[in-house]
Amino acid sequence: MTSRTIKVLLAEDQSMVREALAALLGLEDDIEVVAQVARGDEVLAAARAHDIDVALMDIEMPGATGIEAAAQLHKELPEVKLVILTTFGRPGYLRSAMESGADAFLVKDAPAAQLAQAVRKVLAGERVIDPTLAAAALAEGANPLTDREREVLRAAADGSTNAELAQTLHLSQGTVRNYLSTAIQKLAVRNRAEAVRIAREKGWL
Repeated sequence: MTSRTIKVLLAEDQSMVREALAALLGLEDDIEVVAQVARGDEVLAAARAHDIDVALMDIEMPGATGIEAAAQLHKELPEVKLVILTTFGRPGYLRSAMESGADAFLVKDAPAAQLAQAVRKVLAGERVIDPTLAAAALAEGANPLTDREREVLRAAADGSTNAELAQTLHLSQGTVRNYLSTAIQKLAVRNRAEAVRIAREKGWL
């Protein structure tokens, strides 16, 4: 694939998992973990500071999700290859990751050798997607929620009232109510709590 050392950034908020991944990748002769961060909003600065080739990111991190960090990296440093590694094998996450510019999407229980190979493959211009997730994403279909509906549902997840949501999102209460109602109808559920739960399970939020 390449004769030079591949410089990798690891973004993972659980220190034990991050250190284990770094140790596993460190066993590879052609891969070096040059930076580690625990927050999604630290990814871009670390990538710039260490001139990385590949960013390996968890989805759920404080500051910004791995998908949000991937989108930012893809925009600011398009030459950096992006690998999303997650515990959550949700089809909607796969679609969101690919839309954000990710080059690979793997679940954390994949063999270490598969992870190292994925790093090499994305650097060579290939895409690597967990086959089970790819099949599930095709079966699941596209996310029916609009960006605005997802934004309102995410904000509603903490139990905020319509008035509080309106203030937070700078919308009228009627508009908030309409977005929530439409999302509830699309997801064929009874209330906003169920809508949030279903959307999260499918990886649509």
